[in-house]
Amino acid sequence: MEPMNPITEEDIAQFLIHTPDFFERHADLLSAVQLTSPHGGRAVSLQERQAEMLRDKIKVLELRLMEMMRHGNENMLIADRLLRWSRQVFKVARPVDLPTVMVSEIKSQFNVPQVAIKLWDVAEVYAEEPFAQGASDDVKSLASSLTAPYCGVNAGFDAVQWLEDAQAVASLALIPLRASASSPAFGLLVVASPDSQRYQAGMATDFLERIGELASAALSRVRD
Repeated sequence: MEPMNPITEEDIAQFLIHTPDFFERHADLLSAVQLTSPHGGRAVSLQERQAEMLRDKIKVLELRLMEMMRHGNENMLIADRLLRWSRQVFKVARPVDLPTVMVSEIKSQFNVPQVAIKLWDVAEVYAEEPFAQGASDDVKSLASSLTAPYCGVNAGFDAVQWLEDAQAVASLALIPLRASASSPAFGLLVVASPDSQRYQAGMATDFLERIGELASAALSRVRD
């Protein structure tokens, strides 16, 4: 006679899963089962353990809700700043002043220490302006290759040299400027911080993209 295989915990678990009326027939077991509580290690009943598990789940859900509310409030603040920045840009009367106003307003509205912008393929009347000078072919190629803003550490990009204090840059965002999604870039906006965590790889770039789109539309005035 072949020896029987011992019953495993998995066998018991599968039995209970497939026999939902087991505890209806043996209701006394529910009150007799004792489990170890994770809070202090004391023995508790099955019902108490289930209640503890529900309380833990509720705490996790509450934390998630608080986190969602915090992100929602932060997004509202950023959206309000974006609106104020856009309003200041729209009020610029002379096209030649647009790059300077964009840079100064990004600094003040978004509390960014260093910002720079360079354009190319501008109208001839603006070709000698400072904002139309200094973009290398490598920078132009990089800008056109970006399908979304780059966020991350300072990897020695040429565009960082446009900033007043390139050595202080720990993280940055590179925002390409283009007439349409399929067009090559005609400019690059550099937003930099000494905080290595401010612009991180993998972070959401929705608001940076909106800044790029609005700036590109406004700067069409210097390209006509």
